[in-house]
Amino acid sequence: VQLQACGGGLVQPGGSLRLSCAASGRIFSINVMGWYRQAPGKQRELIATISSSAGNTNYADSMKGRFTISRDNDKNTVFLQMNSLKPEDTAVYYCNYQDRLSGKYWGQGTQVTVSS
Repeated sequence: VQLQACGGGLVQPGGSLRLSCAASGRIFSINVMGWYRQAPGKQRELIATISSSAGNTNYADSMKGRFTISRDNDKNTVFLQMNSLKPEDTAVYYCNYQDRLSGKYWGQGTQVTVSS
C-alpha cells in the first residue's frame, strides 16, 4: 500500500488548510485511515481516524472542534480539514492506512507551518 499526501504549506494563524491522502495498491474494502502529526522534538500524535465501512470517526480529545476527518471510499482518499490554525499546529502531518490483512502503512508526511 502506498500513501500520497498533499495539501500542506504555510498558513497564517487563524487560517485553514485541507490535507488529502490517496492510498493505492492492495487496498482492502474494510480499512481504517487516519491522520497523525509530529511537531519538532515531540512524539507523533493521533489526530483522527475514520473507518471505511460505516465512516466511524475517532478523534483525539485535543483535536476535536477544529479538525475534521472525512474520506472518499471510491478514491481511497482521506481528507483532513483544519480550521482556526494556531502556531502550535505546526508539524509534519502523516496519513495512515491499516487493515487486518495488510497491516499498517504510513505516508511520507506533509509539512504544515502556521506562522505570520
